[in-house]
Amino acid sequence: MTHTIYRFLFILLLSAAGGCTVSKDLAVQSVTIADTFRNARSADTATIADLPYNKFFSDGALLQLIDRAIQKNYDMQLALRNIESAQRVLAQTKWGYAPDARLLATASTSRPSDNSLNGLSLKEFLGTKHIEDFTTALVLSWEADIWGKVKNQKRSAFASYLQTDEARKIVQTDIVTGVSKGYYNLLMLDAQLQVARKNLALNDSTLRIIRLQFEAGQLTSLAIQQAEAQRLEAAKLVPELEKNINIQENALSILAGDFPAATERNLALDQLSFENNLATGVPASLVSRRPDVRSSELALTIANANLGITKAAMYPSLSITATGGVNAFKASNWFNIPASLFGTAAASIAQPLIQKKQLKTQYELAKLEREKTILRFRQSVLYAVGEVTDALIKIGKLKNQYEIAELRVTTLQLAIQNANLLFQNGMANYLEVITAQSNVLQSELELTILKRDRLAAGVELYTALGGGWK
Repeated sequence: MTHTIYRFLFILLLSAAGGCTVSKDLAVQSVTIADTFRNARSADTATIADLPYNKFFSDGALLQLIDRAIQKNYDMQLALRNIESAQRVLAQTKWGYAPDARLLATASTSRPSDNSLNGLSLKEFLGTKHIEDFTTALVLSWEADIWGKVKNQKRSAFASYLQTDEARKIVQTDIVTGVSKGYYNLLMLDAQLQVARKNLALNDSTLRIIRLQFEAGQLTSLAIQQAEAQRLEAAKLVPELEKNINIQENALSILAGDFPAATERNLALDQLSFENNLATGVPASLVSRRPDVRSSELALTIANANLGITKAAMYPSLSITATGGVNAFKASNWFNIPASLFGTAAASIAQPLIQKKQLKTQYELAKLEREKTILRFRQSVLYAVGEVTDALIKIGKLKNQYEIAELRVTTLQLAIQNANLLFQNGMANYLEVITAQSNVLQSELELTILKRDRLAAGVELYTALGGGWK
């Protein structure tokens, strides 16, 4: 009998060895990427994305705000909890090769019918009408990982854990982007408020001159009314900008995990700029640097593992069970050792046959999910390259726009000086002065917007390249 069992186990092991090819690794398909970005100045591998955010940004107040947001932002705290959850799951999968163990203790009594075979046997051989059974046992069961199911479960759990870390990086990148753009928008609103107040003072000066000329009989009341309307239009802009400043400060505070409060500023908008040489590196580096692309790649690893798991479910499973403990039909003999000791061992193999085609369907769905994951991975790479290219275009064109707008502001500031001089000397009318003031106000406001957009484009390039999470 013993030799028969050994032969049975030997055959099972041979079949397992022959079938191990089922769990072979499935290749992760690569993506063909261009050698350089469109509009990139060079194909150098150096990139600003390698810089930690505290080296990329130079404003101390902005860095403090980013640090506080990373520490206290609730999305970041949720991402950290997700990492902890994935760590627990990963730790649990490391026990995949260990046997299941159960401690069993039972006590039962049975009183069969007097007219049954069991009842007649009990009465004749044991002289009793009922039988008791007392058992305490340790049950061990173990399933051999013939087809790599446990291996793939561990691989999937590890990739899921890495995905949660990539999710944390994505959240941090979003925080860096949101805080820096919000901060630059706040500085823009500060600059616009200065422009509005300066323009309001200029309107006051013009209105005084017009009133003096009206009193001297040189102008009509219409000139005063139009000048006052122009001044009120400029005055209305001040509280509007103050409102927007407070709202932006509140948004930054909430993003940093704080209640609404004022935001500290160290530098003005005109004092900030990025280096002219914003190195981009090569597109291929996005796959390893950008957390969203890396997460898509890990999703492909998970899909591969799940495909292996569903395929293994269609093949035979080898289980070994061992039970040992004490057993007696009298409580007084329950722990009478060694007489009450018992033990059993068994090996079994089970092959799924017909389960309403569930296993086959699950395998086919896993294959389709893997194909969809490949498409999502390729799409993420495509989007990443597109975002970098868009940021490069923005930086180049916004630089041109800013230079043109700066010249326009200089020209209009000179024009308003000339208009005031001509008006005071009776060589220009008040409408020309009002028009010049209105033009310079709009041009200076537009210049601050372009300055903010240039800074934001630099941030977009930095994060699109995969920077911000270091």
